[in-house]
Amino acid sequence: MSTSSSVSPLHLVDWGRTSYDDACSRQAELVARRIAGGIGDTLVFTEHDPVYTIGLRSGAEQHLIWDEARRKREGIEVARTNRGGDITYHGPGQIVGYPIVSLNNRRDLHAYLRLLEQVMINTVGSLGLVASRREGLTGIWLGERKVAAIGVAVRRWVAYHGFALNVNAQLAHFEGIVPCGIAARQGTVTSLEAQLGASLDLAEVKSLLGTEFQRLFPLFIAGGETP
Repeated sequence: MSTSSSVSPLHLVDWGRTSYDDACSRQAELVARRIAGGIGDTLVFTEHDPVYTIGLRSGAEQHLIWDEARRKREGIEVARTNRGGDITYHGPGQIVGYPIVSLNNRRDLHAYLRLLEQVMINTVGSLGLVASRREGLTGIWLGERKVAAIGVAVRRWVAYHGFALNVNAQLAHFEGIVPCGIAARQGTVTSLEAQLGASLDLAEVKSLLGTEFQRLFPLFIAGGETP
């Protein structure tokens, strides 16, 4: 794919299923290589083994509901992470996207978060669902049902971590946390499978996400709108 002169072609990588700790280590290697100029901008897809990840927001660990014994029975680990945000769940059937990309030519983290949201809004829209943002809340929503979470980190203006889209995710595992600190009165968590009434082909959804990211990221870097 050709892009503007300020953006190199994007590399798409699929790691398959990974443990969260392994994915973080592999991300760190890619970030170091991207900072050094050894690789170009890269979008990694993966599915994680079941895990609750605790972000940097103060008090995030208080949003664990299930005790250690229950988590062990369910096969869910807990991991602390250096991304922003609260606590969330990753597991099979959920597509996690880790863009390892340079924001040096547009140092606007808020706009980058909006870009990630737009990539998923457009992807979900192509599947026949209308997703949107909600004022004061991160991620994307189908009405009052959250279908995707976002949490990023930046090192020397190379962004990493990213987004998690619930495709065929096991929604029962979200009951073990207050996901992203969302109070019950603010909404619930859902998946594309739950909304469409059928499981989806993860490879197809990854392809849609990759295409949207490739299309919108050069527009973001150039300072334009990301429809």
